[in-house]
Amino acid sequence: MENDYKALSPETLASRLSDLEVMKWSVGADPAGWSVREVGDGNLNLVFIVEGKAGSVIVKQALPYVRLVGDSWPLPLKRAFFEYHALIRQEARDPGSVPAVLHFDESQALIIMERLQPHIILRQQTMEGRKVEGLARTMGLFAARTAFRGSDLSMKAGDKKADAALFAGNVELCDITETLVFTDPYYDAEMNRHTTPQLDGIVAALRADEALKVEVQHMKRAFTSRGETMCHGDLHAGSIMVTHDNSRVIDPEFAFYGPFGFDIGMLIGNYLMAYHAMPAHIADEAACRDYQDWILAVIDETWSVYCEEFMRLWRTERTGILYPASLYEDQGHGFASEAAGQQLLGEIFCDLVGFAGIEMHRRILGLAHVAELDSLEDEDVRARCEAKCLKLGQMLIMNRNRLTGMDAVIAAARRAETGEQA
Repeated sequence: MENDYKALSPETLASRLSDLEVMKWSVGADPAGWSVREVGDGNLNLVFIVEGKAGSVIVKQALPYVRLVGDSWPLPLKRAFFEYHALIRQEARDPGSVPAVLHFDESQALIIMERLQPHIILRQQTMEGRKVEGLARTMGLFAARTAFRGSDLSMKAGDKKADAALFAGNVELCDITETLVFTDPYYDAEMNRHTTPQLDGIVAALRADEALKVEVQHMKRAFTSRGETMCHGDLHAGSIMVTHDNSRVIDPEFAFYGPFGFDIGMLIGNYLMAYHAMPAHIADEAACRDYQDWILAVIDETWSVYCEEFMRLWRTERTGILYPASLYEDQGHGFASEAAGQQLLGEIFCDLVGFAGIEMHRRILGLAHVAELDSLEDEDVRARCEAKCLKLGQMLIMNRNRLTGMDAVIAAARRAETGEQA
C-alpha cells in the first residue's frame, strides 16, 4: 500500500480527489470552486477542510511518520484502516456519536467524513471557560454503549473474536501507548519533557517510588492482556468536538481491544487536569470556582450515566457468552444477575481510577502534553498546576482499589487543589 501512497497538500487535494462522486455531491462538481485548508494540529495526521458550493467535508490522511516528531519516527499508514473500522463500529454501537464516514481509501490512508460545524475541540472550549450542556450524558452513554456492545457481554463469540483479531493488528499505535503512557514517564526516557526546574523534585520522587511503578505496570498488564471490549484508545478532551449543547467523538485511530475502564479512565484523567488548570485560565475567583465545580459535576455525572446505561444494557442486551440469562433470569435468579453486574462495574471503577492517574502523569512528564497546562507561559504557574495533577495522579493509582466511588475521587481532587493532605 505504501508504495502507491502520496501525501495530499492544499495544492494537490482538489485535482487528486475531484473524480470521487462523494466529493462532487458533498462539496461541488467543479473542483476549481473548492477551498482547501490544512487544519491538522494533532500529533500524527494531515487534516483538511474542503469547502465548496454544495457543502464541506473533512479529509483526513495518515502520514508515514509521527508528525509531532518527524520522519525520524516512522509509522505505518495502516492506522487509517483501524480508524475507519473503529468509526463504523462506534456509529453502529452508539448512533450519532461520531462523524459519518463518507469514503475510505486504504491505499492512500485517507478517510473522507462529515464536517462537524460549528463544533470546536473540547479543550479549546474548556480553556475559554465555556460549559457544554449535556457533555456528561453524551460521554457517559458513548463510553457505556461502546464498551458493552463491543464485548462478550453482547456480541456473538465468533464475531467478537474476529473483531479482536482484526484490531490486534494495530500494533504500532498500541506500542506508542504502552511506551509513552505506561513506561516512559516513570524513568528518564529520551523523549520525556517536563517543566524544569520547578518540578524536578516531585518528578524525582515519583520515579523513585517503587510501589507506584509496580502498580503502573499492573495497569499496563491489564492494557496489554485484557481484551474485554473495543476501546477508542485515545479518548481525551482533544478527541471530542463540541458546541454549547452537542458533543461528538473523533480520532479513534488508537482503537484496540482492552479493559472496560480504559477509555472512561483516560477521559476522567483529562477532566481532572483541566480542573487543576482552571485558576490559570479564569482570573475571576468566583467564576473559576464555578467552572471547576462544573468540571467535577461532569466527572460525577459521566460515571453515573455510564453505570445506569451499562446496567440497562445488562438487563436488555446481555446476549453474549458472559453471564448468560440461562444461568440467572431464566432460573429466577435476577438478584444474582444484578449483583454480578454491579460487581463488574466495581472492577471497571477501580481500573478507570488507575488509568486516570496514569494519564495525568504521562501528560505532564511524557512526550505529548495537554494544552490546558502546556499553553501556560508562566512556568511557575504552570508548575503549580502540574504538581497538583502529579500528586493527585499518584494518589489515584495507589488507592484505586480502596476508593469507594466517584465522590471519593472528587473529594481527593478538591483536597489536591487546596493543598490538603489526602
